[in-house]
Amino acid sequence: MRKLVIIGTLGGLGVLGAAGCGSLRKDVNVPLPQYDNQLVVECYLEPGVVPRLTVTESVPYLDNGQAVAAKSQALTLSNGQVVQLPTDVAVKLTLPSGRVVPLQFLPGLDPTTGKYFTHIGTQPLAAQAGQTFALDVQDTRSRHVTGTATVPTFIPIDSVKYQFNNLTGDNKKAYFQTKWTDPGATTDYYRLMLHKGKPSNNSETDNDINDLQFNGKPYAQVTTYRFRPNDTVTATLYHVDSLYYSFRRSTREARNANGNPFAQPSTIRSTVQGGVGVFTVLVHDQKRVVLK
Repeated sequence: MRKLVIIGTLGGLGVLGAAGCGSLRKDVNVPLPQYDNQLVVECYLEPGVVPRLTVTESVPYLDNGQAVAAKSQALTLSNGQVVQLPTDVAVKLTLPSGRVVPLQFLPGLDPTTGKYFTHIGTQPLAAQAGQTFALDVQDTRSRHVTGTATVPTFIPIDSVKYQFNNLTGDNKKAYFQTKWTDPGATTDYYRLMLHKGKPSNNSETDNDINDLQFNGKPYAQVTTYRFRPNDTVTATLYHVDSLYYSFRRSTREARNANGNPFAQPSTIRSTVQGGVGVFTVLVHDQKRVVLK
């Protein structure tokens, strides 16, 4: 049950000037539907990398931050925010060979991506295009999340290049172009990220692209004039599946709709079943250049 305070005026601004009238106020109790917290899973497998996974718990949109899972551990993020991590979660990863690998609950920070994780494996993954991995996540409250992910083919970056404008001083900037060749026999999806300096969570650009307009052809993604002399620019091209592409688009739409009274509510299109989140295999090519 939530209390909603309604403050009204009569005749717009005119009533505000009426002496002694004041505003009209009424407290209304608005019953909200029962919300069942769900497990939220985020797992990105990469060939040659030790598998890591993050499991959290969803909360109602109007939650006051006081709800805590029955079995949880507090983790303080680098920005000072404290999150509660469920500790009664068992995670198993099934390899293409059929071998089941448990992931241990051992919260930490990935030094490469700067992202926090809750569960981690012991050995780097061996993965080849077309192989399928399976994920199984369960807790003691009978919540059960499952998912499968197939390794995409490797799509190389053909070239990167840049060009400065003819201006001087602080106005001298360059555009950046990343070019690759799309396979013609399939419908393909990509994520292209550009970073200045060392790749991290904070990218200069982050685009989701499908091959609807360039199927089977070379394609070049070009930025605006935004880079400065001596910037180090890293281009990372991910070849992704359709589920991950849809998940990314839905999370962006949800962020844009959040707090906007004129936007349609947006639902996260998860790649897992039984909960919320994403399970996928990332395959990428990367090129880095210093803009001289």
